[in-house]
Amino acid sequence: MKRIPLCAAVLLLFSLLACKNKPAASSDKRPASASDTLSDDALMDTVQRRTFQYFWEGSEPYSGMARERYHIDNVYPAGGPEVVTSGGSGFGIMAILSGIDRGYVSRQEGLERMDKIVTFLEKADRFHGAYPHWWNGETGKVLPFGSKDNGGDLVETAFLMQGLLAVHQYYVNGTSDEKELAARIDKLWREVDWNFYRQNGQNVLYWHWSPTDGWAMNFPVHGYNECMIMYILAAASPTHGIPATVYNEGWAQNGQIVSPHTVEGIKLHLRYQGTEAGPLFWAQYSFLGMNPNGLQDKYCPSYFNEMRNLTLVNRAYCIRNPKHYTGFGPDCWGLTASYSVNGYAAHAPNEREDLGVISPTAALSSIVYTPEYSLQVMRHLYGMGEKVFGPYGFYDAFSETDNWYPKRYLAIDQGPIAVMIENYRSGLLWKLFMSHPDVQNGLNKLGFTYTK
Repeated sequence: MKRIPLCAAVLLLFSLLACKNKPAASSDKRPASASDTLSDDALMDTVQRRTFQYFWEGSEPYSGMARERYHIDNVYPAGGPEVVTSGGSGFGIMAILSGIDRGYVSRQEGLERMDKIVTFLEKADRFHGAYPHWWNGETGKVLPFGSKDNGGDLVETAFLMQGLLAVHQYYVNGTSDEKELAARIDKLWREVDWNFYRQNGQNVLYWHWSPTDGWAMNFPVHGYNECMIMYILAAASPTHGIPATVYNEGWAQNGQIVSPHTVEGIKLHLRYQGTEAGPLFWAQYSFLGMNPNGLQDKYCPSYFNEMRNLTLVNRAYCIRNPKHYTGFGPDCWGLTASYSVNGYAAHAPNEREDLGVISPTAALSSIVYTPEYSLQVMRHLYGMGEKVFGPYGFYDAFSETDNWYPKRYLAIDQGPIAVMIENYRSGLLWKLFMSHPDVQNGLNKLGFTYTK
C-alpha cells in the first residue's frame, strides 16, 4: 500500500479543516457513527420533527387528513394517495399538536390545519356517529376497507376521538376561534352512538357495522389488545355512554382477561388474544392519549408495568433471535404490524409471526416504557442513513435478511413515533387527553384509579 508523505498529510489535514463548514452533499447520507455526535434530545427532536412532516407536509391536500400510506416510488397496489384514514388521522392530529407546541409550525398555522380537518369530518360519511376506516380525501365518501367493511369502524373511531379530545383540550381555553373549534369537536364527540355498536343491547362492543351488510362482519371485541381505548371512550361519552357491565362482561369477559404467564422469562398479567405476547402496537395505540403511568383497575395492577413488560418481551425475543435473522439484536429490535416482505403482517414475538422484519415504530413508540433501549435503536437506525430514514422519518419496515428496504410509509405507524416521543419528552398528549372531564368520568365509571 502506497503511503502519503508527512508533508502531504499535513496539507490534506489543513484542507479538510478549512472545508469543515461547507454544507454536506446529502444530510441523509451519513456514516454509521454520525448519530453518536447528537445528544439524546437532539436525536429525538430530529426524528420527531421529520415524522411530524408526514402529517403536515405529506397530508392529503383537500381534507388535511393523514394519507393511509405514502410511497416514495408512487406505486400504490392497494389504493393511492387519495385514501385517508380515520385512526391514522387521530394519531396524526396528536403529532401536529406536538409540532405546534414545539414551534415546528405557528399556532395560527396549526389552527388552520385543524379547522380544515374538522370541516372535513363534519361533512364526511358517518354511520351512527362512527367513522369508517377509510375515505376518499377529496370527497369524504367511504372507501371499503375490505369485504363488507364499508361502514362504521368503532375502533378506528376511538383512535380518532382520542386525538380530537386532546385537540379540544388544547384549544378550549384559547382565543375565540380556538374555542369555536373546540365546540365543533365536542359536537362530533357527542354524536358517536357507542351504544348502537352493542348490537341490540349486548354487553360487548362490536367493531363494525355496514349500511349494506349490517353486522355481517360479526366481530365482538374482547381484551387484551389495542382496543382498550374504545371501551374507555364508550364509557366516557356524555350522550351515548355504555354501562360498566359492557366493559366488565365484554372487554374483560368477567375476569377471564386476567391470565398471569411468563414469556421470555418476563411476567405478563393479562391474556393476550390469540398469542402469549402481542405485537407492540398493543402497547401503544390506546396509550397515545391515555396515560398508563399510575393507571390500574381490578384486572391489572399497573398498565404501565404490563406494557413495559410486553415491550421487554419483544426486545428479549429479538435478542434471542431463534430464527437467526440478520441484524436482530439489542440495537435493532421491534415487532409490530407493518409492511412486510409479503404484504402487510402483524409481526409478533413468536416464531410463527416473526418474519425477520423490523418495524421502526415498534421500538421507537415504546420509548415511554423503555427509554434507554428505545434510544439505542433510534441511534442505530439513524446511523443507517437514507436506507431507512427519509423525508417523513423512518420508513415503515425493513429486513436485512432479505435485503428489503422499501421507501414507504403508513400513517398508523408514523403517528405513534411522534406522539410517544413527545409524551416521553413532555407528557403533552397525556396531559391534554387525561384532563378532559368526560375521560375522567369514563375512567371513574369503570373503576380505574390513576395518577392525576
